[in-house]
Formats: sequence, C-alpha cells, structure tokens
Amino acid sequence: MNANPIDEQLPAGRRRDRIADLVGRRGFIRTAELAREFRLSEVTIRTDLESLASDGLLSRVHGGALSLDRPVVERPFEEESSVGIEAKRAIGVTAASLVRSGDCVVIDVGTTTTQIALALLERDDLDDVVVVTNGLTIALALEQAVPRFTVIVSGGTLRPLQHSLVNPLATSVFASITADVAFIGCTGVDAAHGATNVNLPETDLKRLMTQTARRSYLVADGAKLGEAHLGVIAPLDTFEALVTAGASGAEISGLRGAGLTVIEADRDDDDDAAERDETGDAT
Repeated sequence: MNANPIDEQLPAGRRRDRIADLVGRRGFIRTAELAREFRLSEVTIRTDLESLASDGLLSRVHGGALSLDRPVVERPFEEESSVGIEAKRAIGVTAASLVRSGDCVVIDVGTTTTQIALALLERDDLDDVVVVTNGLTIALALEQAVPRFTVIVSGGTLRPLQHSLVNPLATSVFASITADVAFIGCTGVDAAHGATNVNLPETDLKRLMTQTARRSYLVADGAKLGEAHLGVIAPLDTFEALVTAGASGAEISGLRGAGLTVIEADRDDDDDAAERDETGDAT
C-alpha cells in the first residue's frame, strides 16, 4: 500500500476511477485495504465496488474485488501436479523428516502436500502415525501404509477440482482432535498478507487445521512466494516455519525479515550452516 493515504476528499467519481486503477494493477484488493488507503468506511468502499462492478470495470467478490483482466484461476489437481515437481518433491522429503513415530499429523489437500504423503511412505522407520486429511488423493496414496499408519479422512462435501472435502461436515473431525503437526498448503505467502488461498471453502478448513495442531508448517514452492490471494489462512507468526524450494533469495529474505522461519528444502545442510554462521544465527 502507499505510504501516504489518498486524500479522502476526492469526489466519488474520481475515487472510483482510482479504485478501478488499483484493482487493475494489483489483480485483487481487499475492501479493508481500500478503506484504510482512502480513509473511508468499508461501507462506502463496498458501495464504490458495487458501482464499479455494475459498470463492468471489476469483479466483486467476498472481501474485496478482482480485476477482470487478471483473474486468479484455480487449476485442476492433475494439471497443477506437474508444475514445479522437483521443488515439490524436495519440500515433501524435508517436511516428512519432521514427523516422528506416534505423531498425529494433519495433511492439507494439495499437490505439494501429496508429495509429503509420498515421502512419508518412504519412511520405513515410522510406526503408529495417525494421518488426518481432507484430500482424497492423499488418503489413497497412504492406503498402502495401513496398518503401520492410521489414515482418517475428514468427510464433507467433495470439490472435484482438487479432490478435496470441505464444509458442510468437513470441520467436525478437525474440531475434535489435537494434532502434533500440520502441513498446510496455500497459493500465496506474502510478508504483509500472510498465508492466503485462492478459494474460500478450502481456506476456512486450512485455518482450522492450523489451529488444531501443536506445530503448523506452511508448505509452498517458490512460485507462491510474494503472492496474496482472496482467502486469508493465517498471519505468518502462526506457523512454526515455511518449508519451500525453488524460491528467490529476495523473497526468502523478505519473509525472514517479517519474522518467519524459512526452511529451504533444496539447499544442502552445509550451505544452511554456512549461512547461519555468516548471519550469526547459529548461536
């Protein structure tokens, strides 16, 4: 956002032009952000957004507005699985290394989290692990680990695009457990906006998964860093760490500067140790 809020005395027509321009440049913007920037109530901003939407200048969505020129598109699971596969595999192996025998593990739906499930299958040192998931693909991948693992599927309403289960009913299982660790996927990780997701039904469940675990890890490949989408899962300080791979140094530095611990799955341990020595983080 701009350091200096826009003059709130702008006439309504000029203000709406400015709002349309902001949405067009950013792709998505929240009502609350616009209210702060223009020093106006959210009620007034909602009226502006509704007017602009009726004129065909943007798309009105819950919580804000989307640009018609830059819609955020959710890709099918199968299509997304092939994108950044090496980074996702690296994240999967590193995240799976954080699980111990006897743990109750929540695994969120997603292509990156599916790689965690596959990496857990390779951990022949693990026993008595309970996995709770809302992802049908994850549950099926872990089927061959039964009875060494206990696999619990949340239930709920099926979203075919991601093979995920959402409300109604999906929250009942997660609300009744305390997990040791949760791995939460997302479509955006941003220093200012936290962990976000492109669709709201899954966002609500991700938020609950995060709250039900003693330690919650965010997992996202480098392409998702610096992105902010419609649904806010949680602020960065909610998470034990972000496990990522294929990320730029600038993005990682920004997130670390915001207080988030970042585990780079595609870096050698020796490289990480050297970096800690240089920054003084090893003490």
